[in-house]
Amino acid sequence: MDINSDLVAVVTGGASGLGEGVARHLSAKGVKVGLFDLNEERGEAIAKEIGGSFAKVDVSDAASVAAGFEKIRAANGQERVIVNCAGIAPGAKTIDREGNAHDSGLFSKTLAVNLIGTFHCASMGAAGIATLDTVGNDLERGVIINTASVAAYEGQVGQIAYSASKGGVMGMTLPMARDLSRDGIRVVTIAPGIFMTPMMAGFSDEVQQSLAENTPFPKRLGKPDDYASLAEEIIRNSMINGETIRIDGAVRLQPR
Repeated sequence: MDINSDLVAVVTGGASGLGEGVARHLSAKGVKVGLFDLNEERGEAIAKEIGGSFAKVDVSDAASVAAGFEKIRAANGQERVIVNCAGIAPGAKTIDREGNAHDSGLFSKTLAVNLIGTFHCASMGAAGIATLDTVGNDLERGVIINTASVAAYEGQVGQIAYSASKGGVMGMTLPMARDLSRDGIRVVTIAPGIFMTPMMAGFSDEVQQSLAENTPFPKRLGKPDDYASLAEEIIRNSMINGETIRIDGAVRLQPR
C-alpha cells in the first residue's frame, strides 16, 4: 500500500514512546495521523506539531475507543492504517517475598489495557476500514499493526501479567488476519526487544548500558524510529500478513 498524503492512520499510545515515534514518522511521509492517548496535554501538543488530530482515549473502555474513532474520522476521514502501541508494563511476581499472591486487579488491568485494548482498537478499526474501496493491484483496504513484546516469548521474573497480555496479542494475530482476509485487511504484530521508551528512560545510565550490552548486535537500545521504519515497511508490503516480527537485535531475555 502506498504511503502518501491520501493515507490516514490512527496510532494508539501516540503521545509517547513507540506510538509517538510512529506518529512522527508517518506524518513526515505525508500521512494524516490521528492519535489516541490518555495524556491529553502531550497528545494535543504532538498532534498540533505534526498537523494531526488527537482524541483522549482509554483503550480498555470500548465506549471511549468508539468515541475516539468518531472524533478522528470526523477530522481526518476513514483510516486505512491502525498502529496499536498503547500499553502498560507493571512488575509483580506470582507470589511476593512475603508470600502474598499477585494482585488480581493489577493482572486484570494489564490484560484490559494491553490485550483487550488492542482488540477494541483493532476490531472497531477493521469495521471502519472494511467500508473503504480497495486500492492497488492486491485489492487491499488497510492494515492493522499490533505491538507485542519479546516478553511474550521469554517473560522475565515479575512479568507474568505483562507477558500474558503480550502473548495474547501475539495469539490474536493469525486468526484476526484470517478473519479479515476476505475484506482485504492485513494484520501484523511487532514484538520489540529492549527499546528506549519513557519507562526505560527512568532507569539509570548504568542500567541502560547494561541492557544494551546484553543485546548481541547492535549493542544499543532500540529507538522508536527503528520500530516506526518496520511499521512503514509493513504498510508498504502487502505480503507481510498474519505474522509476529521480532525487532530486538537478536536479544533473548534472561530470567532476570
